[in-house]
Amino acid sequence: MSVTVSQTGRAGQVARETATGFNSPNGLQTAIEQSQNYLLSEQKPEGYWVGELIVDSTLVSDTVAYHHWNGKVDKEWERKAVNHLSSMQLPDGGWNIYYGGPSEVNATIKAYLALKLAGVPVTDPRMLRAREVALNLGGVPRMNTFSKLYLALLGLFPWKFVPTIPSEVILIGKWFHVNFHDMSNWSRSMLVPLAIINHFKPTRPLDHVTLHELYREGFHERDLLLPPDPDRLTLRNFFLWLDKLHKFVEDNRLRPFRKLALRKAEQWMLERFEGSNGLAAIFPAMLNSLIALKAMGYADNHPQVLRAERELKRLEHETEDSVRIEPCLSPVWDTAIVAICLHESGVPSDHPALKKCCDWLMDKEIRFRGDWVYKNSADVEPSGWVFEYENKWNPDVDDTAMVLLALRKIPTDNPKRRDECFKRGLKWMMTFQCKDGGWAAFDKDCTKSILEKVPFADHNAMLDPECADITARILELLGYENISTDNPQVDKALQYVRDQQDDDGSWYGRWGVNYIYGTWQVLRGMRALNLNMNQPWLLRGRAWLESVQHEDGGWGERCNTYDDPVFKGKGPSTASQTAWAVMGLLAFDDPDRPSVRRGIEYLIRTQESNGSWTELETTGTGFPRVFYLKYDMYRNSWPLLALATYKNLLKKVGAPSGNGKPHQLEVEEATLVK
Repeated sequence: MSVTVSQTGRAGQVARETATGFNSPNGLQTAIEQSQNYLLSEQKPEGYWVGELIVDSTLVSDTVAYHHWNGKVDKEWERKAVNHLSSMQLPDGGWNIYYGGPSEVNATIKAYLALKLAGVPVTDPRMLRAREVALNLGGVPRMNTFSKLYLALLGLFPWKFVPTIPSEVILIGKWFHVNFHDMSNWSRSMLVPLAIINHFKPTRPLDHVTLHELYREGFHERDLLLPPDPDRLTLRNFFLWLDKLHKFVEDNRLRPFRKLALRKAEQWMLERFEGSNGLAAIFPAMLNSLIALKAMGYADNHPQVLRAERELKRLEHETEDSVRIEPCLSPVWDTAIVAICLHESGVPSDHPALKKCCDWLMDKEIRFRGDWVYKNSADVEPSGWVFEYENKWNPDVDDTAMVLLALRKIPTDNPKRRDECFKRGLKWMMTFQCKDGGWAAFDKDCTKSILEKVPFADHNAMLDPECADITARILELLGYENISTDNPQVDKALQYVRDQQDDDGSWYGRWGVNYIYGTWQVLRGMRALNLNMNQPWLLRGRAWLESVQHEDGGWGERCNTYDDPVFKGKGPSTASQTAWAVMGLLAFDDPDRPSVRRGIEYLIRTQESNGSWTELETTGTGFPRVFYLKYDMYRNSWPLLALATYKNLLKKVGAPSGNGKPHQLEVEEATLVK
């Protein structure tokens, strides 16, 4: 109720300030200043910003299951976990993987198991509803490989039906067509400890706990086997046959290289604990590594075990009655974005908050040859930034691009250091361009699709393909640096971006939800390159954005677009997605276009009295169709950048005329391909 009241009060204020239809910028300036003040108040003493990454229920469910496997259950913590899981249960009885989404089989069964382990009776209404949903979704046999492996640890799923993750894969080097480093960065981090677990199979059954009631056709082996393709001669069927061979080898101990592989896997894992907030600084790898340590016989008081437990605990948000868990922490990413927003919105260049932020970002540069060297053989000085606080083995292209966009703008008392930092990071980032002209998140040319056919690849994240959103962000940076489109790398990237456009004019967004995110980033990137924005392919992008604008003036899109593009641009309006769309439209230098004005009015109208915005929807992407994130900082940073971009464009083209007529740009709309 309080949100509605504050929004209504804010709407009244805006109505008075903008009664002339934006002929006066007072409402806009007030919104910008309030947003600036809010974000400045959120800065940490060290100079950075960090928002919570809000995710589905599975992390808490997995942690409950782990504590029972480990035999150390804090009943007070577990009570809070039960409260959290109960609060996320949907009316139909299931659990989803993004806000507003349908019940999903893995999330539902994991939550059901966690509640059961915590002592909630199976006759409890929550459990009865969850059981019905789980069975309707296919039950335990329809869970993915990683979920089944966690069940197997508790004796709730037969190991012989869990796809084998052979530790020998870590021994396969570049000499083989498909090798260990052809897997994505995050898959390597998850699979190495899982391979150790798969070898030891440290099963710890719990008394009187089963999941037989979640097998739709009863507990029968025919339902547990992974179904082959109807066509016998397929890669999937080959890998299913290979999995049977692996199991035969396991059962008969025909493993001449197993000790070497396990030793290598352990060494690999321990090395990557160093300089990181846990293995890869992400929850699945961190939890897997802790289980792997215990499976190898590390004592509970061993320093590596204690460190792994401590890093996992840092991801928890525990209150008096609830506990929730983040998948990782995002200070570098959030700080770079907020710094850009504050600077673009007019925060003075000598502002101490920006100077402190600049110093913090420079301190986070990674001058270490991490795992990227296996896919990128360029002779380049190490650089780059990561998402988290510490993760020296895994600097990534996307965070580096965002940090460079910030460093080129925000002030510092040490410009020489900043310039050196920027140049080093730019050169490093440019070496990651893939063969087809695009850039991916972590690695270069990590696109061997054969890996998606292996039985344990059903987490939809075995590869790290290049994508239009990251590529366009890099082109945006290069445009600001006045790098010509005649540059061979820019020319190749431009062709890649054009090739990725959908027929309706939109672009797929790999790391944000979804087509609104991708289309915004491409249009903004092309404008930074000073392209002729009246080209038909770019006008089609604008037309698509305008075609999905809502009646309230905003934009919104849900994660179901990754399952079916028919849902493009459909979903409740959000502040972050509206900001993206507005910035995409502003790339055409027409601030008085009705769609732009309506979008700006939406952002001002929905701003809270404290300068923030409310947003419940999930607008961030981890692994499409599998894992999504709500970046809590998005709702407050991107709207400020959109308002600032609008204000700056008004200054550039001149304020609207007194009669309210829009500026007429020389755009040949007739060339637009509908």
